[in-house]
Amino acid sequence: MAIVAMNHFTVLTKDLDATREFYVGLLGLTEGQRPDLGFPGVWLYAGGQAVLHVIAGRALPPDPRGVLDHMAFSAKDLPVTAAKLKSRGIAYDLRRQPESGTWQLFCFDPNGARVELDFDPSEPAP
Repeated sequence: MAIVAMNHFTVLTKDLDATREFYVGLLGLTEGQRPDLGFPGVWLYAGGQAVLHVIAGRALPPDPRGVLDHMAFSAKDLPVTAAKLKSRGIAYDLRRQPESGTWQLFCFDPNGARVELDFDPSEPAP
């Protein structure tokens, strides 16, 4: 067996609207087709691929991060993204990889999941 690609992450939420707003309204994923799975949730897409499945109505674990440390997305427009996070009171940690120069922005979604956004080294600092 050989893995050929990453398919999607799944996060559990107690507040589907807040989670949708974070990933769609703030980070720019798009809500798309989701089969009737018999429980509430949404599938969020990037580039035509469902990359994040959100499930509502299930109990969250005591430590919402669990064994998954974070999920990472390639992103664009670091200054605008940082300004949006700041305007919504969402704290973030911005780092620059020493060798590649890639910008790495870390924040938490409304459910406590850690999210990494990676920006091209040529992007200006916020």
